[in-house]
Parts: sequence; C-alpha cells; structure tokens
Amino acid sequence: MRTRRHAYLLDIPLGEALSRWFGLLRSRGLLAPREEESVASSQALGRVTAAAVRAARSVPHYHAAAVDGIAVRAADTFGASEISPVTLTPGLYAFVNTGDPMPEWADSVVMIEECHDSDSDVEIVAPTVPWQHVRSAGEDVVATEQLLPGSHTLRPVDLGALLAAGVERVAVRRRPSVALVPTGDEIVHPAGVLRPGQIPEFNCTMLAAQVVEWGGEARIYPIVPDDAGRLADAISEASACDLVVVNAGASAGERDHTAEVFAKLGEVTVHGVAIRPGKPVILGVVGGRPAIGLPGYPVSALLTFELFARPALYEMLGQAPPERERVSASLARKVHSTLGVDEFVRVTAGRVGGRIVAAPLARGAGLLTSLVRADGWIVIPRSSEGLEAGSQVEVELRRPRSDLESAVVVVGSHDVALDVVADFLRRGGGVSLTSAHVGSLGGLLALRRGEAHMAGVHLLDETSGEYNVPYVRQHLPGGTTVLVTLAGRSQGLMVAPGNPLEIRGIADLARPGVRFVNRQKGAGTRLLLDFELRRAGLDPGAVLGYGRELYTHMAVASAVATGAADAGMGILAAARAMDLEFVPLAWERYDLAVPEENLALPQVRKVLEVLERADFRRAVAALGGYDLSETGARTVVDARSAPA
Repeated sequence: MRTRRHAYLLDIPLGEALSRWFGLLRSRGLLAPREEESVASSQALGRVTAAAVRAARSVPHYHAAAVDGIAVRAADTFGASEISPVTLTPGLYAFVNTGDPMPEWADSVVMIEECHDSDSDVEIVAPTVPWQHVRSAGEDVVATEQLLPGSHTLRPVDLGALLAAGVERVAVRRRPSVALVPTGDEIVHPAGVLRPGQIPEFNCTMLAAQVVEWGGEARIYPIVPDDAGRLADAISEASACDLVVVNAGASAGERDHTAEVFAKLGEVTVHGVAIRPGKPVILGVVGGRPAIGLPGYPVSALLTFELFARPALYEMLGQAPPERERVSASLARKVHSTLGVDEFVRVTAGRVGGRIVAAPLARGAGLLTSLVRADGWIVIPRSSEGLEAGSQVEVELRRPRSDLESAVVVVGSHDVALDVVADFLRRGGGVSLTSAHVGSLGGLLALRRGEAHMAGVHLLDETSGEYNVPYVRQHLPGGTTVLVTLAGRSQGLMVAPGNPLEIRGIADLARPGVRFVNRQKGAGTRLLLDFELRRAGLDPGAVLGYGRELYTHMAVASAVATGAADAGMGILAAARAMDLEFVPLAWERYDLAVPEENLALPQVRKVLEVLERADFRRAVAALGGYDLSETGARTVVDARSAPA
C-alpha cells in the first residue's frame, strides 16, 4: 500500500502564519525596498518613486498673461470706469494672449472685454491692480520644491507635473520580479484539445496579471512534471527573481514535492494554515528568496497568493498594500463553517431597499467562475461554526461599490435567458445583474425577506394547472406582486447524443442502469419532475440518482454530456448548448416575480426595457426551445387579502 511521504508541518492560525513568515523575511532583509532605477518620466505610469522628487524648474517659469487683453502698468489704469474711461496711448500698453510672456515694464493685464481700441489708442473702462490677471513665475511650482513624495505610485497627472517641472527622468523602485512555476503531470498548455485527466495551465496567467496590478513583474516558467529533481532545478533557476511561487504540489500526497524541495533548497517556515480554502499553502525561503507553495485549485491559489504575496510585493516597493473597500451587508442565507478555520466565502451583493444584501456563492475551491461572479469576500472567523441568515457581515469588495448600488438582484430559478438579459444590461451601461441560483421557491422566499428585486420562477400548481400565481399568493401574502413573463420554454429530458439508451419518457428513468441527475429541492424543474413521476405512478426511489442534486440547467447538461449521468431534466437551450438529444415533456412559463413597489426602481425598469427589445428576443430565440410571444406580459397578483 502506498503511503504519504510527509504530512503538514504545521496547521496554524492565519495571523500567526503571517507573523512567522514576514518576521523571518524582514529579519533577513528580503522585503527591503528594491533598488532604484531611472526611467523616462513619460514612461513612468504606475511606477513607484524611490525618493521625493523635486522640481527642476518653476511652473510657470516666467510671468505670463492669464487672459487675453492688454498688458499695462496698474498705476496707468487708476480711475477708469464706464462713465470715465481712461485712454492709453502706444507705449503704455501691449496686446497679449493667454500664456504670453509679460513685458518687463508691465505688471497687470486688462481683459479684452474691458478694452475699446480706436486707431492706435485704447480706452479701458475698469482699473487693474498690480499682478491682476498675471500668472507669476513659480505660481504653481517653484524650482527645487518637492513635487512628489517618495513611495508614491505615479498617476497620469503626475507624469504631466513631472514634465512641466522639467523632470525628464525620475528615480523609481525596480519592479519586484515574481517567478511563477507551474507543476504537475496533469498540467498542460491551455491551447489545443485536452484529454481526460489533463488540466489547462491557467492559474499562473491569472496570478501573473495580479502581479502586474500590484506593481510587479511576472515571469511564468515552463510546466514542471511531478519529479522532485526537475522541480528543484526549476526552483533554483527561478530564485533569480525576488519572489518564487510554485503552483501546485503543496499538499501531502505522494506526487506533491514542493515542501520537500523547499526544505532541500532552503527552509520551510509554515506548511498548512488554518484557512479555507487554501489550507496546504507553504511559506519559506529558497535560494535566499521568499518562496510560496500554492495549492492547485484556482480559488485556493488566488486567495493564498493575495494573502501572502500581495503584502510582500508592496513592501518590496516601499508601500503598504492599499486597503480594499469594505461594506456592511446582510447575509441572505445561513452559512455553516468549521471551528478552528478562518473561512473566506465568495458572495454576490447588491442594494435592496435600504440595505446591501450579500448572497453566498458555491464554495468549492475549484469553482473558477465563482471568482468571476463574486462581488467580494466575507470571512467567517475560526471561532464560529457559521453565520445565520440576516447576520451583518463585512464584505471586502472586488468590484467598485457603484456596481453594487446599481445592480439588479435576481434570486431564484436559473435560466439561460437571464444571462442574455445580463449581457444586454451591461452593453447598455450602468446596470449589472447579480443572480443567485437557489430555485424558484428560494427566490420567492428571498423576495419575502426583502433580499432581492425580483425572482425567477416557474412553479406548476398541480391542482389548477396554473404556473406561478398560486405560489406567489401562498408565499408573498399581504402585498401585490407583478409576474413579468420572460419566456415560455420547453422542459424535458436531456440525454446523450443519439439517445443510446432509447429514453423516451419519464417511465424510462426507472429502468435498471439508467443514471439520473436531479435539480435541488425547491427548483421548479424538480417540482415538475415530481409531478411527472406521480402522473406515471413512479416512486422517486425507483430512479437511480434522484438524490443527486445540481443547481443549474447547464450543470445538469454537463453531467450528461460528460457521461456522469444518462439523463437529467432541463430546458432545450441547455441541451443544445451541450449538443445533447432532448426528449420534450412540457412547455412551461418562466416569469420574473417583482414586488409592485420595485417596478419604479431604475435598475428594474432597465430589465423591463431589455425584454421589449427585438434584438434581445432574437438572441434568446436563437438558443432554441423558447416561446417569446408573451415576453414582457404582466400578470398582477394582489395577495393583500391572502392568509399569512
């Protein structure tokens, strides 16, 4: 039996890990600001000044006219007025334009609007005082005075100030260099066709972009297989950089070599930090350079890179990391956690009513799209087993706060057409769509708690055969809700191309060996399935895989396309997107449930405007399986007299 070569050296709190590693690096001078270099001021955008920058010349460097008019001696203008103008003869004035040098004898400028010239003389109708409408030499900057402080990140306006003040070259900190070494037998270049078991190398590209954002210079090294000797050679070469980062091989499996190579070439300070995701991160020193071994999952890699590499790079530039904007929010759903671990949870967020609501996203460390969708992170402290719904949390933002303030928050059932809505909203500018896929019932409950602007619903009432209205009356009593039709859509069974198992209907799901994948409880698709099973006289327990739950139509389609299931319920658009066969079962109405008071909100109005657009309807129709004849139609549900 195979055994692991090593286990975690440590599993310590985040604060202690930071203290240990940064304490060691500082004691050895490894985080000292990088040496200075001289660059052309015109090319210095984003660079960090190595020291205070002083002006080489004054701005302006001469006395200049500040307006169009005539340069004069102020004393020659005294007493001038509309009823008693003063006439100036040649030699007592000179015409000047804005920016012209002032004649040596002149000390002020009369605006052209206050001058009347005839032949060679000029009449003025208002007096001046000395230095009126004159920019004195050094008015903006005086030569030798400090123009910019040290450790300052140069902005576009700073480049203008440098050149205006005669600073053609500026001393800046050398950009810290970061070596990114990808490792793993399964890791391949992202181009081309992938075989099962192969993973495209994208983490290092993502991390390299972060390095650039933080003012550093990234160097991505060739992929290294799971071989300790070859990894040691690659890390030795990478030690020419200021910071060495290896991704992945940080865990404790038999093919994870990063920790042992770090120990061989230098030392390991920390292996294993009590955080989630990212627990197996390695911190050490290799070849006289700070070194980090990152976990391979993208969410773990990004989080640990931010926690440890970001402050290190900024310190090498002589700066403190900029504080990210934080907002207080109400947590939309209960979140469980594990004692002893600081857990970082991705969330979407938006303002609903008078508060910002944060909805947790899926928490898997391999879910790259959760990073794309996330508006920010919350941290569940190691002393907590979780947070209750409605808890006040602090969200560290990853998007501008203005995006949250203008977002339309849609909670409920997933539909591919919602992605098209989001695209059209973004194209129009100003509004983003934040969504959480919790099923139709979950969406109605979110509306009831005031946690969303609208909910996507497709709930069939078996008794009446009506969609959505009975459920709105039941779950949103005491108010008026408007059901805005997004589309009619075809629901059915998604099966493999060619339908090799010849699945023709619901009854075939109970055949031996047919593997099914379901939607989560509360999803309209799940309710439709249960209805169809009852109509066919089938017990859910007879369906292999009934208890396996996924949260979107596309996730179900992917499970079928990859052979993880033989069939799953979903919409035709999802089946077409994954080139699957489709067995239609029912047409249903997918509505957006909107509390009446929300209809006046600007972001909600934008959504309703999108639904009326012909190009939007064409885009949805092209997906297949949609009936848009009633798109935008409204059904008013007055439940003010409904029982609570």
